[in-house]
Amino acid sequence: NMYKEDFRNMTEENRNSSDPSSAFTHNNTMSAILITVYSVVFAGGGIGSITMSFVLVKMNTLSVTTTAIINLVVVHSLLVFTVPFRLHYYVNKKWVFKMPFCKTVSAMVHIHMYLTFLFYVITLVIRWLIFFQWKIKVEFYRKLHAIAASAAVWLFVMVFVVPVLYFEYGRSGSYEITTCFMFHQELQQGSVRALNYTIIVVVACITCVLLGLQIFILVKVSRKLSTSFWSHQEFWAQVKNLIFICVIIICFLPYHLFRAYYIQHVSEFGQLESYNEVFLSLTALSCLDLLSFVLSGS
Repeated sequence: NMYKEDFRNMTEENRNSSDPSSAFTHNNTMSAILITVYSVVFAGGGIGSITMSFVLVKMNTLSVTTTAIINLVVVHSLLVFTVPFRLHYYVNKKWVFKMPFCKTVSAMVHIHMYLTFLFYVITLVIRWLIFFQWKIKVEFYRKLHAIAASAAVWLFVMVFVVPVLYFEYGRSGSYEITTCFMFHQELQQGSVRALNYTIIVVVACITCVLLGLQIFILVKVSRKLSTSFWSHQEFWAQVKNLIFICVIIICFLPYHLFRAYYIQHVSEFGQLESYNEVFLSLTALSCLDLLSFVLSGS
């Protein structure tokens, strides 16, 4: 009887540990990767945001690019603020805060990713307008205009994105209060799957267009400058644009491409959830861009 009781307890533990909605599902390797990535995000993102803030304070001009960078500092800072709570969860393997806060911390990574993507696209488009001489200089004539443009973006996020994420995120599934960031049961809904597929296609297409256009511009510049393009400022300005696109390709694209596979096979084995979390954590590494701008003197 004693052996039967032990066997029953073991099978119960195995069943609980394999159920992604009732226990911490990441193995030691995945936990170590997540802790490492988010530690780098917290340190690098924090230092980058603080340093860039001092740089921006000294600047007098309020170009559209500068305004986009200011917004990047804000969105990166918001992400960095939520990272310690993620690290606490991955280290202790238990969510000790309330579920609504879990949803907020979880949603922040997604909000950060898409706002960063948006600000990158705006910055690249503005630089290309200047390159093709459609605009000599794109600048807000008053600080109020820059504030209004930024406020419009954030107002859209606060009014349309945040309420939807807060009230709909994690609503249809039943989740353990000690487990966080495991909202995969939502993918059983057709509308959620359709929205995910749409976002994947849009991000992939925009990335391809950005890369294609930037390569076209680099080829055009190198032909115009002939053999001296390596020492020309205009060529290196376009190379810096390519860095934005590289961040998108390295940080954002892998998550979206894996997401397409993940949505189709999420119910087949639980370990996919860990892989999804790792790919999602890579998107947060984009907040190191500010640190790279400061170090490179861009």
